[in-house]
Amino acid sequence: MSKIAIGVDIGGSHVSSMAFSLEEKKLLSKTFAESELDNHASSNKILACWAEVIRETMQLARREKVVGIGFAMPGPFDYVNGISLFTGQNGKYENTYGLNVPDELRKYLKLPAGFRIRFINDATAFAIGEDQVGQGKLSNRSLSVTLGTGFGSAFIRNGLPVVEGNDVPNQGCVWHIPFEDGIADDYFSTRGLISRFEKETGKKINGVKELALLAESDQVAQNLFIDFGRKMGAFVKPWVEKFGIEVLVMGGNISRAFHLFGSHLEQYLADSNQQVKVAVSDLKENASFIGSAILVDDLFYEQVLPVLKKM
Repeated sequence: MSKIAIGVDIGGSHVSSMAFSLEEKKLLSKTFAESELDNHASSNKILACWAEVIRETMQLARREKVVGIGFAMPGPFDYVNGISLFTGQNGKYENTYGLNVPDELRKYLKLPAGFRIRFINDATAFAIGEDQVGQGKLSNRSLSVTLGTGFGSAFIRNGLPVVEGNDVPNQGCVWHIPFEDGIADDYFSTRGLISRFEKETGKKINGVKELALLAESDQVAQNLFIDFGRKMGAFVKPWVEKFGIEVLVMGGNISRAFHLFGSHLEQYLADSNQQVKVAVSDLKENASFIGSAILVDDLFYEQVLPVLKKM
């Protein structure tokens, strides 16, 4: 009997899941389930929504074959013990604070005690998925970034995330690093692009998709993406050198506008004599399903557990 794991992606306003074959290392088509949710709802409503989506995927994948569930979960979160640490400072899931997610989910899903339910940071899950079967598969050292409402990132060396050492930033992520008048998260994010466009033009827009459409004819929008690419190159260059990054993988909504900024990022790195491949994720959200589901593999989990303890 083939062993199946469920990968779960927890977003700010949605939850989605998909089944993954641990032996074949591939996602199972037609097992995708998704639901929108109110992240300010009660913990019971949030858990019930998560459970309903997972239940649907388990049924589509044949429940009796499912050996565990892995979560790609934003922080702050106790990834080892599965305890929510959301306080409301980041504007979501504050009513789940202190909740033991594995214990509660086992009740909702009628799962036996000890049934594998494991957790990892969402950006790290994306990076592991890319390293396992995506753009980072043929490299030993990669940096994966997710560009969207925030600036997620994870360094991978020889298949495992790296969160400490002289060759990576604090906690192995880059969002908090000072950049321009704030931090990287302020600049390399949707709100950064939107606010700069408004500052330049006085016009408000809804998101990066709208900005990308404007860039077909609007010089200000074009210049913002050019600037985004060049400055991304300047920002990642020190870490390319220190970590020896072979592949820089880009995901998130902003990566869909890569055609507007990618060549300028690549040119900056080439002009700086950095031999690094820049690649846009083909897997997209699927990378997070893979990177979380693979936690159910006991051998991999034993290897990644020391890293989770430091997240």
